[in-house]
Amino acid sequence: MLAPVNVSLESLNLMTLAPMLIPIVGALLILVIDLFKSNLDKTLYVGVSLLFLFMDFFALYDASTIFAQDGTMLGVFNVMLIDGLALLSQFIIVIASMLFIPLALTHKRFHEFSYPEFFALFLFMIGGFQFMVASDNLILIFVGLETASLALYTMIAMHNRDKSFEAAVKYFTMGALAAGFFSFGAMVFYALTGSIEINQIAAVLAGNGYADIGYVLVGVVFMLASFGFKLSIVPFHTWAPDVYEGSSAAMAGYMSIVPKIAAFVVAMRLFEFLIHSGVIWLEVVLYAFVVITMTAANLWALVQTDVKRMLAYSSISHAGFVMAAILIGTTQANSALFLYWILFSFTNLGSFSMLWISRQKHLPDGQSSDHSYDKFAGMIKTSPMAAVVMALFMLSLAGLPPFALFWGKLYMISSAVTGGYTVLALIMALNSAIAGYYYLKLIVYMFMKEPVVGVNGEVYVSNATNALKTIIGIAAVGTVFAIIAVNPLLEFITAFVYNSGY
Repeated sequence: MLAPVNVSLESLNLMTLAPMLIPIVGALLILVIDLFKSNLDKTLYVGVSLLFLFMDFFALYDASTIFAQDGTMLGVFNVMLIDGLALLSQFIIVIASMLFIPLALTHKRFHEFSYPEFFALFLFMIGGFQFMVASDNLILIFVGLETASLALYTMIAMHNRDKSFEAAVKYFTMGALAAGFFSFGAMVFYALTGSIEINQIAAVLAGNGYADIGYVLVGVVFMLASFGFKLSIVPFHTWAPDVYEGSSAAMAGYMSIVPKIAAFVVAMRLFEFLIHSGVIWLEVVLYAFVVITMTAANLWALVQTDVKRMLAYSSISHAGFVMAAILIGTTQANSALFLYWILFSFTNLGSFSMLWISRQKHLPDGQSSDHSYDKFAGMIKTSPMAAVVMALFMLSLAGLPPFALFWGKLYMISSAVTGGYTVLALIMALNSAIAGYYYLKLIVYMFMKEPVVGVNGEVYVSNATNALKTIIGIAAVGTVFAIIAVNPLLEFITAFVYNSGY
């Protein structure tokens, strides 16, 4: 008979769970409030969500202080992993969520924000993503991924427009397929190594000299397909433009940032040890994914007539650009990934929020979609401030100096050159030049064309509430003044990445 094992609370290190549990508790509180008192104003739910996000942020800050002193922390039977990658990605997730949730105060026209379930699902989603990045246990990563994904599918469907249900079903179908691929890949790695922890898998495979390389490649193929769907890497990107189009503009912007940083962190943990072990096949495939995703998405974006779909393909191209960091696999490249995504978060969320301003209930005659280029024609005359801010975001996405993403692109290309990927660096620079065309195309419409006049002589004028103006203002300030913050931010990121061993 086995003797009972005493487990002390101190040995569990429950502090590692705190950042993930806070949003989950917040979600349950919202559901309880609605259970006892329904039909409350959405302002209360926005306030509760922000309160718990701030608590989450300070819990992460405390964890980062301990990490700076003691290094990587394990907890809850070594399932939870708090290292630099987990902390950096959770900061991005929480801060982007703080910028997103006040948008619920902007207009009553989006009915999903009147449901308390929307805010509860939102907090459950954040908790899921945090569990996903704060572990190297494949089962917990899967649970976090599916918790976040199921909440996100429902939130998209709650938008309740013509294309929202279609978008939710497509996202659910692709997500289910990706989950199947992930499960099968995890099963292969478990069969090979007897472990579901990425660090242990790496140690066992290295210990036997990758003797079962054929089976390793089978597992890698399934994992690549799974993360290809989540990161919308070509050819697994087909769901992304339709899902973005069927979502609200702000939700599309949020989807282009938060789910992808979570997937990037897991991909970094899983694929970089294989890259460093000299699995040439994986390096060639990742190289092809990066180049094809960047280039094909840019070419598709060139021919779009709808600005929202253009930004969707643009986001796919940026994901391919950042995927290069996992291929390069150096500390500089991994630091560049986080720097790029932080700067991208401000710019892209601001861009999609500007589309939210420009949403119309009824399309004018001759206008094929809610966000056609014609709709932005002559905006400098009808809404000059909106035109200037949108142009600012476009110039940043194009990577023009001195705006935010220029520094992200510069550091990413520099890491490619330093890592010996000179040809890749040239392809990245060329794709940045191609992307400049479709971003500048929108600026030409806004500044150099006459406003489109409706049959009754009306022209489109953008309108925004104070909450939306505040969020867009924060994004614009972050985009313009990034030059001041790049060096200290990069030092902060590099210290966390280096101390995590990546």
